Amino acid sequence: MATDRVGQSSTGSGVEHLPQLLDGPTLARLLGTTERHVRRLVAERRIPFVRVGRFIRFEPNAIARWLEDRVTVVGDFAS
Repeated sequence: MATDRVGQSSTGSGVEHLPQLLDGPTLARLLGTTERHVRRLVAERRIPFVRVGRFIRFEPNAIARWLEDRVTVVGDFAS
């Protein structure tokens, strides 16, 4: 079986390995914010995004890492 440059089987489509991307309205709903706020985050390059042609999409794992990096822990709860 032959493989192409990225190691995918030339007989398979490789589509099953692509992540399900989110659009702006879906991400806004999941984050509990407005679409306008998501667009502003993109315009300011403050959120990871993927450009697919003229469309902006968001990879769920990248968004999860982005959120984890922004968690603020206040106080010491071990006391």
